[in-house]
Amino acid sequence: MSKYLVIESRDPFDSADVQNLYELAGGLAEQADELTVFLVQNGVLPTRRGSAAAGQITALAQRVSVVADEFSLRERGIGRDALAEGVRVADVETLVDLLAEDGRKVLWH
Repeated sequence: MSKYLVIESRDPFDSADVQNLYELAGGLAEQADELTVFLVQNGVLPTRRGSAAAGQITALAQRVSVVADEFSLRERGIGRDALAEGVRVADVETLVDLLAEDGRKVLWH
């Protein structure tokens, strides 16, 4: 059983590498039993419904678990009701639990 945690902290319009990470996560989804993409800091910006990247986030959320950090959302003025479909909200304690989970492979971008 393979488990992955992918953490993204950058906005896709700030760094072209973010698109590569979305593609990597999509590819890993085909091989992993469980994959979570956890968005922190500016990585939560594309989760806003109506943003240019919201479609990518929604498509990704149909294949893997996409989680946005509650504090990062609050700091950027993004309410839960403004999130793209399929995005869940969790606190940093959830991220720590995922990081500490035995056997989970972590990619931090």
